[in-house]
Amino acid sequence: MTLHRKWRFGICTCAAIMLLALPLSAAEQDSSRSMGWIAISENEYQALRAKTLPVESVPDEPPVEATLTRINYDLRISGDFAAGQATLTIDSMKDGWVRIPIPSSLLVREARLEGKLVSLVSDGTGSSSKSVVFSQKGRLTFLLDIVLPVITTAANESISLPPAIAGITRASLQLPRQGVEIKLTGGFLSEKSPSQTESKLIAYGRGNEPLVIAWWKKSDTQRTIQPLRMRGSLNEFVGLGEDSTAIQVEVNAEIIQGAAREIKIQIPDKVTINQVAGAMVADWETKDGELRVSFLEPAEKNARFIIVGETRSPRDGQIDIPLLRLLNVERETGGLAIEVLGAGEIKRQIPLGLESADPTDLGEIISSRQSPSLIAFRFRSGDAKATRSLAVNVARYTQEAVLLANIEEARYQVLMSDEGKSLVRARYAVRNNQRNFLKVVLPKDAVVWSAALSGKSVRPGQTPDGSLLLPLQKSRAGEEAPAFAVEILYFKAGNKWDENGKLKLDLPALDLPVSRTGIVYYYPPLYKITPEHGLFRTEQFQNPVSAALSETAQSTPAGASPNLPFSTQPSTGTVLDRASIQRLPQATNDVMDLINVIGGVIPPGGSGKEKTLSETQALVDKYRARSQEGKRAGILPISLSFPTFGPSIFLVNELTAENQSPIIDISYEKNKKGGAK
Repeated sequence: MTLHRKWRFGICTCAAIMLLALPLSAAEQDSSRSMGWIAISENEYQALRAKTLPVESVPDEPPVEATLTRINYDLRISGDFAAGQATLTIDSMKDGWVRIPIPSSLLVREARLEGKLVSLVSDGTGSSSKSVVFSQKGRLTFLLDIVLPVITTAANESISLPPAIAGITRASLQLPRQGVEIKLTGGFLSEKSPSQTESKLIAYGRGNEPLVIAWWKKSDTQRTIQPLRMRGSLNEFVGLGEDSTAIQVEVNAEIIQGAAREIKIQIPDKVTINQVAGAMVADWETKDGELRVSFLEPAEKNARFIIVGETRSPRDGQIDIPLLRLLNVERETGGLAIEVLGAGEIKRQIPLGLESADPTDLGEIISSRQSPSLIAFRFRSGDAKATRSLAVNVARYTQEAVLLANIEEARYQVLMSDEGKSLVRARYAVRNNQRNFLKVVLPKDAVVWSAALSGKSVRPGQTPDGSLLLPLQKSRAGEEAPAFAVEILYFKAGNKWDENGKLKLDLPALDLPVSRTGIVYYYPPLYKITPEHGLFRTEQFQNPVSAALSETAQSTPAGASPNLPFSTQPSTGTVLDRASIQRLPQATNDVMDLINVIGGVIPPGGSGKEKTLSETQALVDKYRARSQEGKRAGILPISLSFPTFGPSIFLVNELTAENQSPIIDISYEKNKKGGAK
């Protein structure tokens, strides 16, 4: 039976059997006179369909998601670093996110993917290795802006490119110098093109190991065989101690012809060399009175190194100074400096072949020293083999303790109001023969009103941290140096007092120790106070012990009326009327009004609360205006007198350390009867 080219399909009523209708030929139709059907199973139908319409095969997954195909380094040496770019060529075979690690130990300053800035991510293990993450398929180019350190070993310099799993690793390096030798480890040198100002090389690495590129200056064979000619400079410092003499020498050699493999220095007897330090020094040894310093490579232009040694010499009397000499030089320049270490001075010098010089004109090891007992000499020009010698006569003194700076007594007067506002007058008796300033750290939110030195108004300075600098007088040295007075007046706001409670009175911190401290504390008459146990104790009032404070303690403050209670003696309470205040001069009048109004001692012209606040604000604004005027150049701070009224107590303390703020804890309670106790 033959099949027609075109098939016609039908489905019979039975779901399990697929019927295939095929038209019969003409002969068969004539013989059978009817159409026929051929029934085949579903599996046979699927097999026939697969042969006529084959299904496309699914490709296998790639063995890797992406590969690092090539790395190109383009670097340039600049000082101690090699900066440039690293170009990473990556082929991605996956649709989706892919992670490719970059070479380790690269300091990446910027990363770009196809010209756009991207971020590097860590691998999540806590290590410093980074990776690039992307989701594109095909060939991509990453551009990294990198920096590598230049490793210096002896006379060689080198950089190390980390290993990377890449097909090709290529490095281009530019050296800002010419006449260098190149050595590679982990790769091979492909090209080297020196120019007049720099050298450029191209190298290829193996990829599985670091590519190390080292270079050093090419030695001039012709120069090394020429006869050596050089000049030298030698600057020597000698410190005469009581037990031993320290020697420090700075040597500078200038090579005129040839190359110097070593330099020889003549060493006097009994001089021991402890160290020779220099960038080109390879080794050194002393033998037969000579010090031989050899270099890592022949020095063709100049060489510099430092010699450190010592010797034994007499404690005082005449001392012969050991002098070092450069050998095999055409000309020797430099100088010598001697300093007496400890209590002593040089009485007489006997130089030969030397002339007096300024220490600042000699080498760094001499010019950097500042000592009153330092004397310097310069080598006299002439023959390098000319005789030189120096003998000095040293006188030693017995060391004694010298007072540099101290505050022998501090006195404070504190006027406190029930609104928490306080006015503090601090006076210090200072002995000084070295310090220029007294550093004062005021309590927080304190405002300075006046400052004085020995009774004269001064303008205090200020440090960056906000501390005050009060100028000091320099007295003569010794324990009998006279004391002088330093005074400061400041205002500080606080919290309003309740019926009862506690408060802390913090005083300024000074950068000098204080031998004795006395505090006169004036408090509101409607309260009684009790100092807590601490550093300060309560005593009967005593006048200042220091003469610098006693001279001003008994006098009436400037601008005050003699009939007003301005004594430094503690008082039991004083109420001033407005007529007495108005009789004061203008400056003192303002201060007294301000203190009385804000302290609640007298009502300001009336008993109304609103009027009290308005007059208080007016006085504050008036004082601020005057303070701003005082900031102009040439105008000193205003000089104010301290008002002493109200009940008071006297507190004392001994030995306050420097930079320590004295603190007093006080308990207060309002007097129910309304009188002072």
